[in-house]
Amino acid sequence: MGAIELLVAELSRLPGIGRKTAQRLTYHLLQQPADQSRRLAEALLALGERVRPCVECGNPAEAERCAICLDPRRDAGIICVVEEPSGVIVVEHSTEFRGRYHVLGGRLSPLEGVGPEALRLDLLRRRVETGGIREVILATNPSMEGEVTATYIQQMLAGLGVKVTRLARGLPVGGDLEYVDGVTMAHALLARQEFR
Repeated sequence: MGAIELLVAELSRLPGIGRKTAQRLTYHLLQQPADQSRRLAEALLALGERVRPCVECGNPAEAERCAICLDPRRDAGIICVVEEPSGVIVVEHSTEFRGRYHVLGGRLSPLEGVGPEALRLDLLRRRVETGGIREVILATNPSMEGEVTATYIQQMLAGLGVKVTRLARGLPVGGDLEYVDGVTMAHALLARQEFR
């Protein structure tokens, strides 16, 4: 396999990158100065060599603990559980959450062979058992697997003296009702509030 085809094949493995986009990226890189491709290659190598999951929460970090876990201004008594590191970014963009995180590294999916042992569930349980945790916010995706994962965690933490909550779900601002799925509509109806 030639160098061009090898890069196209590797790029197309990335999420959201199809073969055509991988080809466009490859040909774009070919038109750039060689030092730009070298910087990209060095950045990819550094990523693989220096970034590891935080020992406390599982978020990517270049040190033993991530910047969020090291930040003394964060409320260590509230943990927001997300499936992947991208979930941390989404919650952080809201600017409303000042607690800490727990990155599972996936979601339960029996059909794909992903069981509890494949996720950082034992670490979450140990964090709660150690004490000081008042609330665990479940921010798993609103998919079937995300719901199964949230339910599993809720049951796992039952009896440990911690409040377990789930992100509210409902209609997005600016959305049209005709595009809302039945499950979202049902959750929106159940979580409705008095109009003031």
